[in-house]
Amino acid sequence: MLGITKRISKKLKWGIAGCGKFTETAILPTFNLIPKSKINAIFSNNAKRAKTLAEKFLIPKSFNNFDEFLQSDIDVVYIASANAHHYEQVIKAAKAKKHILCEKPLSVTSAQAEEMVRVCKENGVHFAVDFVYRFHPLVEKTKAIIEASLLGKILYINAEFNINLIPRDNFRYNKAAAGGGAVRDLGTHLLDLMRYLYGEIVELNGVNESIIYKSEVEDFAAGIVKFERGGFGHFQVAYCAPKSFNRLEIVGTKGAVSIDGLISARYGSSKLSILLEGEGKKVFRKRANKLYRLLKSVTKSFLKNETPLVTGEDGLANMRLMEKFENRCSNAKS
Repeated sequence: MLGITKRISKKLKWGIAGCGKFTETAILPTFNLIPKSKINAIFSNNAKRAKTLAEKFLIPKSFNNFDEFLQSDIDVVYIASANAHHYEQVIKAAKAKKHILCEKPLSVTSAQAEEMVRVCKENGVHFAVDFVYRFHPLVEKTKAIIEASLLGKILYINAEFNINLIPRDNFRYNKAAAGGGAVRDLGTHLLDLMRYLYGEIVELNGVNESIIYKSEVEDFAAGIVKFERGGFGHFQVAYCAPKSFNRLEIVGTKGAVSIDGLISARYGSSKLSILLEGEGKKVFRKRANKLYRLLKSVTKSFLKNETPLVTGEDGLANMRLMEKFENRCSNAKS
């Protein structure tokens, strides 16, 4: 536990940094469902955009100056800006003694991520990362099945995350703003899921390429990983696949599980299928708001002065894996 001395009221006062589409369509509406949280301020470099969202969601203050935003009546900052802004905003928020929830990926380089984690520790603030898929009930059930050794020795984990993201003016196609393409945006979730379900990854390799949109970042990537505990994993991501099953599958020596309708679906129903040796097939269906469950968990952790379930260290480990993967792909091409 961190030695935090700052007292927090029973209702967590949030500031939201970043006014993109996800903030408007997901973050701000979801906060209305969290009874122990209140948004007191919102920031964007675009003053008009910040004011528009503040008026739409009845947020008291809007800012286009980040330092003034941090000085407002907030306890916690949700960093929801473009990837390239995470580093400076997290460092400033930590030095202002604000607890932090940061969007994935943590930053654009692992060196920056390492400094972000260090500065948060030095300033005694909690640092959480928005890896929402960990919080789905069917993922939690799958983890329990693995930890109970019901699948035997894990042979492989397969995870796919395919969407159709047309470039237009989306920052995710700008390498300076995003740090990379589909791996940084989608693969980050899959690598985190693999670590969460089965532990550390010690080797990885694969391919990445801009196949369809021919931009400066990849729109397709596929990788294979080796776990420290043995067994392998495969992940595949794409910005250029409008139709895909996006299945998560874990196969062991005594059984297998799969989850359909989890990856990429925001609020849809997901299906967990379980095949165990000597038993009939079992199927469970569950609809869950992953972001709501994450925000509820983070709010509870911050109010109780407890380490969040997904930490800055998790984000740092994720950054190192993505960089290693990208380096392997670059070396293979040269």
